[in-house]
Amino acid sequence: MRKAVTPIPGVPLPHGILNACTTVQDVQDVHELMGVEWLALGCSPVRQWVDPCLTDESPGESPGEPARKEFDRPSIEAAEPITLYAGAECSTMGWSYEEAVEHARATMELGEQHGLEAAFMASHLSMAAEDLTPPEGPVSVAQGVAALEGCLAESYGGRGVLHVPAGAAALLGCCNVLSEDPATGSLRTLAGNCAVIGAGYSALNYGPGGLPAEPGTTWLYITGPVVVRRGPLETIPDRSASVNIRTNDRRVLLERTYVVGTTCAVCAINVTVCP
Repeated sequence: MRKAVTPIPGVPLPHGILNACTTVQDVQDVHELMGVEWLALGCSPVRQWVDPCLTDESPGESPGEPARKEFDRPSIEAAEPITLYAGAECSTMGWSYEEAVEHARATMELGEQHGLEAAFMASHLSMAAEDLTPPEGPVSVAQGVAALEGCLAESYGGRGVLHVPAGAAALLGCCNVLSEDPATGSLRTLAGNCAVIGAGYSALNYGPGGLPAEPGTTWLYITGPVVVRRGPLETIPDRSASVNIRTNDRRVLLERTYVVGTTCAVCAINVTVCP
């Protein structure tokens, strides 16, 4: 008869969506967990002013019209809630309520990045992205990163975030596309953009419109900065309600709500993962 031992512990992936590339805020205000909105910052261009008194041509719209400077009205951006859960079920014989809660908690700690990445890809990245894939088809990973960074730079003046499926991470290393920032432990490109290496992105692998990638290819995305608002971890139900008296099984659920926001452009490109 086999002897029961403690479970094999695990450590979440170090460059997932809840690590150094994003700002994670543990919030207590439930109103923030119902969705948030804000005025976009940094998405409008900074233009050059040419003094018409110093040139032969007036920048006005028609001859004789005085020169005017342009003003941009900030757009309203928003983020919707994402709720993740981890459930544990077992016979009440030899499995206490506390053990069930601990098992579900360990599942959540190891898997919440995976679940959040997949949900963010499905609900926002793939729905909002501009597809940069050329008509000829998928490009190399290095070419894909270059195109994405160019797309972001045209619409946003600050550092952004690359969203990379874990299955493509090794290809970024072989071309020296990413290097580790010793100060933060994050992965950054030469242009300074940070990279989230996501198991959830790899598992889902959706492109714009929610279409799965073709075999041998994967989708890379880039966005502006990412802020993750994270609610408290809720345990459901309490001790007495966790037992189904008809089957004598115990069920415990741990649940958490997140709101993932980003700004300005979302760009995507299909890259090949085959040599």
